[in-house]
Amino acid sequence: MIPGQRQRRLLDRAAEAGAVSVSDLADEWGVSRETIRRDIAELARQGLLVKTHGGAVPLAEPAPDMRRATNPEGKARIGRAAAALVPDGASVILDSGSTAACVAAGLAGRRGLTVYTSDLGIARMLHRGGARVLLLGGLLEAGGEATGGLDALDMLARYRADFAFVGAGGLTEDGALTDFTREGAALRSLMLARGAAAFVVLDRGKFGRATAVEIAGFGDGVGLITDAAPSRGLAARLAALGVAVTVPA
Repeated sequence: MIPGQRQRRLLDRAAEAGAVSVSDLADEWGVSRETIRRDIAELARQGLLVKTHGGAVPLAEPAPDMRRATNPEGKARIGRAAAALVPDGASVILDSGSTAACVAAGLAGRRGLTVYTSDLGIARMLHRGGARVLLLGGLLEAGGEATGGLDALDMLARYRADFAFVGAGGLTEDGALTDFTREGAALRSLMLARGAAAFVVLDRGKFGRATAVEIAGFGDGVGLITDAAPSRGLAARLAALGVAVTVPA
């Protein structure tokens, strides 16, 4: 691999796993540890990674194009399974992000939907399909693809919906659902609370990953739709929390 290709793969690995190890990548890719250290130093200089002792961690939430390119088949299965739960005429709270976009794609043929979302792309997609769409107001976040902040929370607090489909930054081995920022965690927690039937839609790359802030409300009565069975330990913890796990074929 040329340096640019290797660095992109390094960013992808960090985004999926939550951290990378110099020694592990050097052994796996058949290059020297010094090569990996130089790659990490360059990505850190660009503000894309944070160097740690022996490796690196992502600086923040991965860029939208990187999220869309990660595990698209698994996210598509999650999206189809989530959308299959929603009948015509239902109301739906739909989070922002690449997995939520797959849920939106599955909902495109439904009639009479009312959708509450913070994602501009999802809002446009479902509006074109005939849904009644309420775009949550608030601060346009970095990247310009979704809204957030206190105004989004204030607006969402006025509504309830039949279904809520919510993403996350990670799911730790002890069953904590996490996000990258306090604002994002607060909005996702409220989304779970305002759906009569609430589901977290999360692909396997988020398992075992801890991001900065815990999302409250992940527990009894909330479902998890994912593309692979969690580890035995995580599955036991989810069962203890009262979270039902669905893994579509």
